[in-house]
Amino acid sequence: MKQRTISNIESFFCRNPHLAGVRSALTEVIQLLVQTYRSGGKVLICGNGGSAADAEHIAGELMKGFCLKRPVPADFSEALKAAAGEHDGQYLAAHLQSALPAIPLVSHSALMTAFINDVAADTVFAQQVYGYGRKNDVLIALTTSGNSANVVNAALVARAVGMKIVGMTGCADSRLSTTADITLKSPESETYLVQEDHIKFYHLFCAAVETELFEV
Repeated sequence: MKQRTISNIESFFCRNPHLAGVRSALTEVIQLLVQTYRSGGKVLICGNGGSAADAEHIAGELMKGFCLKRPVPADFSEALKAAAGEHDGQYLAAHLQSALPAIPLVSHSALMTAFINDVAADTVFAQQVYGYGRKNDVLIALTTSGNSANVVNAALVARAVGMKIVGMTGCADSRLSTTADITLKSPESETYLVQEDHIKFYHLFCAAVETELFEV
């Protein structure tokens, strides 16, 4: 890992000593996501309620600059100029940022409502994982209880597809924690307190992955 990543991890646990028990798992998540993106993979994310908002939040941190500006590569800048002309190409190159592909499954309202109405509510995320997921992609699955049926079913389909699974739960052992490859467990059980820890977890791993892949 780069020195900045190591420093950020150390700072995180100095600020959040109550999360010391998740240090190894967080490091594994960072390494998994870096490996996934370097091999051309993508991330799918799902959760319910506040965790649905977290799914969108994670995608937002990955798909654009988070702590870094992330300019597009020089060869793509030249391709833009060739495709759009010098003026428009320069504008586009200056107003795009290098992205880490991440899809929040919670955001597809037409598909979700149709599938819930026509098929089953507890397999709506599973259907999206089946449609989007490929071997060596990653599913980030958030459920504070660890037992939300639609999230667990998505993880089971991800396992069948050959994806890696990062679970984010509360402190209790759960169906998701037994399915996921890595589980980030908040030491809390109260929903809002678990969600507060989840925000801390994903801010750290999004910033760390960005540093590893984009910092010169």
